Amino acid sequence: MRKFFEAVIYSLPFQLAFLHVRKNLALLALWAIIVAAFSGGLGKVYGIQYLFLDPEYQEQVNFWSFFWVGMAFGNLVMAFHITSYILDGHRFRFVGVLQRPFAKFSLNNSIVPLLVLIAYLATMIGFQVENEFATKMDIVLYVLGFLSGITALMLLMFLYFRFTNKDIFKFVASTVDRQLRKSLISRHRMMGKLKENKQDKYKVRSYLDFKLRVRSTEAIVDFSNREAVLKVFDQNHFNSVLVELMFIGVILLLGLFMDYPFLQIPAAASSLVILSIAIMLIGAISFWFKGWGLAFAIGLYVLVNFAIKNEIGKEVNKAAGLDYNAGKISYTIESLQESHSKAQFQHDELHMLKTLENWKKKWPDPRKQKMVFLCVSGGGQRAALWTVNALSKADSVLDGTLMQQSVLITGASGGAIGAAYYRELFRQGLIQQKKDVMLTNMGKDNLNPVIFSLLVNDLFIKLQSYEYAGRSYKIDRGYSFEQNLNRNLEGVLSGKISDYREAEENAEIPTLILSPTIANDGRKLYISSQPVCYMGISSEVTNDPSRKIRGADFQALFKNQSASDLSFLSALRMSASFPYITPSISLPSEPRIEIMDAGISDNFGVSDALKFIHVFREWIEENTAGIVLVVIRDTKSNSPIEDRPIPSVLDRITYPIASVYNNLSSMQDINNDVRIEKAKDWFKGDFDVVEIAYDSHYNAKTESDIKRASLSWHLTSLEKKNIIENVDIESNRAQLLRLKELLRSSSTP
Repeated sequence: MRKFFEAVIYSLPFQLAFLHVRKNLALLALWAIIVAAFSGGLGKVYGIQYLFLDPEYQEQVNFWSFFWVGMAFGNLVMAFHITSYILDGHRFRFVGVLQRPFAKFSLNNSIVPLLVLIAYLATMIGFQVENEFATKMDIVLYVLGFLSGITALMLLMFLYFRFTNKDIFKFVASTVDRQLRKSLISRHRMMGKLKENKQDKYKVRSYLDFKLRVRSTEAIVDFSNREAVLKVFDQNHFNSVLVELMFIGVILLLGLFMDYPFLQIPAAASSLVILSIAIMLIGAISFWFKGWGLAFAIGLYVLVNFAIKNEIGKEVNKAAGLDYNAGKISYTIESLQESHSKAQFQHDELHMLKTLENWKKKWPDPRKQKMVFLCVSGGGQRAALWTVNALSKADSVLDGTLMQQSVLITGASGGAIGAAYYRELFRQGLIQQKKDVMLTNMGKDNLNPVIFSLLVNDLFIKLQSYEYAGRSYKIDRGYSFEQNLNRNLEGVLSGKISDYREAEENAEIPTLILSPTIANDGRKLYISSQPVCYMGISSEVTNDPSRKIRGADFQALFKNQSASDLSFLSALRMSASFPYITPSISLPSEPRIEIMDAGISDNFGVSDALKFIHVFREWIEENTAGIVLVVIRDTKSNSPIEDRPIPSVLDRITYPIASVYNNLSSMQDINNDVRIEKAKDWFKGDFDVVEIAYDSHYNAKTESDIKRASLSWHLTSLEKKNIIENVDIESNRAQLLRLKELLRSSSTP
């Protein structure tokens, strides 16, 4: 038994694994990140694990989607082998005199990738059986696709190395030597590596050959000729560097064709490629700078940070349609007060009153008609799909009159996108025609092209530009998000915000007010086709210089920068600036305005709807039968209190901050409830609230029964099914019947 354990311990695979634990923790950390990602230990609430377990390629989960993920995994494995060989191959000098040394080194270096591979396949198969109800044939195809991708990539790599290694042995005395003399820096570094290892620190008695047989190192001929060993290692390192350079070149080349859907590989594959680049960078820094690697990494960070801070090499992310060459506005308290004066308030108020009068004209007896306000919550694609689903159901209950009875739409992020899509279908008279496909369109993946753009474009240099409204802008992942969303929705949202001005003014469709958050000071930026200065200041408006501006009207601020030309898709993205996925937009101001997600201030849009009602309360009281506030939310308002597990040391440190973030929606809920209670006091008329909520806790007896869709721009088939079916649960049916009851006395336009 002792001999067996010694044989295992002193084998090359075990010694390499031991070496990684001792010296290459950064490489192992990347593998740990991958395991955490597909197992749900990292970003579970965002559905990161589903990107790996249920990858989509061209809107389908099939052999090819797993093939691309397999290719990317194979590339990661090869990056790991190449980096390990460059960093540690010299520590095992006997490898240098083996035939095809790199291939044999890689085979013996496969313990970590193999363990990760087995864990991934086991997790993926379990997920597909339990969550996607995949058949045995489906699973076989998925596994085959994944393994085929790995095999294809590694075969290409090993064929390349086999060809170049063959040249080493054939021309070792001439060709290779001439190449090495041209690479003095590499030669000097490799000689240094060999001098460091005059005596092997890692005792190896055996290794695995290509037939997986255990071979003894004692049978290997003497390798005291260090010059010959140098030639073998150095040539292999040179070939490895070429592979890495070619890999980077392919990524840059793909960036030129990033708009082609067939090149937009699954998000999981793009993520693995990004990690491959990280492995290569770690290897390059460690190899060339040795003990100075950490200092170099810190210096590189400082340099990159300086370049970004001073906008060297990278442009800010811009909003399509805005004129960034027309000068920068002054974003100060004084300029806000000037653009949001008492006169401007009164002008915008009168403008909206004309719209309300147009809404009134639609009804034979408007005083019997209740006015509907739609408040839609944020929450990524989950919220977008839920909003379209709920609006469609509510519209059916009201015999297709929901949009006509509604005067305003407020909300955040995905909910605003879903409401904008449904409203546009109504404007074009396509509701019935698109009834069977609107949910399918809204549920289509919108994450793969964004992550792919991050890989091939944003991580390097933004080489490509596009034109909108006669102006040029750099392509970034935000642009990819907008374009893919537009394709998913069949191009119906491709206009400017000004394209909706006339229809909103005539009350043909409800007015949509988007309210992203200004990162500089926490104010809301109100974006609408209409002038809405009244949304950001008190109704008791004065010209007192000490008065507060709670929110800024986009049209008023950027009127000289062609605000009306703003792309409607960019406006929606500004309201849905998903952290780390879609980049925050910068606006032409001094200091520069940075935009954050609307959900930071109010994820449900209730506060904005109440602000609007307060401004026009007298008109509404005199001309309507009251108000119905329809709140469409992707979370249950009274969710069960979940048991908090025993915290770890890290949990105890991060809990004060994490608890605030995790309970942000609950805190906003409480504040909105207080606002509604007060509104029922100051509004002299009927004020009813109807809440249609996505309830993931419905019929859930234990926490494991909760089937909550992830907060992401990618949904699995099961998540889409649950979201669509959830509108028919008992509580939502009751709310829809109540909505019908509240509006049944309303007249028909």
